[in-house]
Amino acid sequence: MRKQLSHAALVLIAVATLAACTPGGGGAPSPSAPAPGQTDGTGTPSPDTETKTPAPPPSASAVPSGPGEGNAELAIMVKPSETGKPTNFTLVCQDGVPAAESQHPDAAAACLALKGNTALVSPGPRPTDQPCTQQYGGPQQATVTGVVDGNPVESTFSLTDGCEIAEWNAAKTVLGSSGGAV
Repeated sequence: MRKQLSHAALVLIAVATLAACTPGGGGAPSPSAPAPGQTDGTGTPSPDTETKTPAPPPSASAVPSGPGEGNAELAIMVKPSETGKPTNFTLVCQDGVPAAESQHPDAAAACLALKGNTALVSPGPRPTDQPCTQQYGGPQQATVTGVVDGNPVESTFSLTDGCEIAEWNAAKTVLGSSGGAV
């Protein structure tokens, strides 16, 4: 008797699981889903209908940006190559103006750039679906660490593809070097 109950319970579970996996809870297609090429009564084609209109291009994800207070304490290291001797800068800004302890080639421009866009040295993670040109801008690398307007910064820059070249170019005033990118 126990064996028969166990077997019946297993069959019941299997049937319930299969019903949950099929559209509409049963074996037949859902009456509300139009067949491919048909509309759903509202004029909207089914998802399987081919159209002649191309899909819109993916929207570019914007790096959060905007004006800030202009306060920063950054250590910037730029390497001309993997084995090259790095150049180190210190950038200290107060209200968008360089402080005396800044050792940056153009501290005034760098502080002004950071005040205008606090995200220059903190680019967000690249979306996995973002296309980037496969071009090489050079072996230069840069590292920026510190604080901008109270937010910690720890970023690396390179020139290994079009997206990274664009990030480098956006931050080149702060990096103190244009590197190989133009």
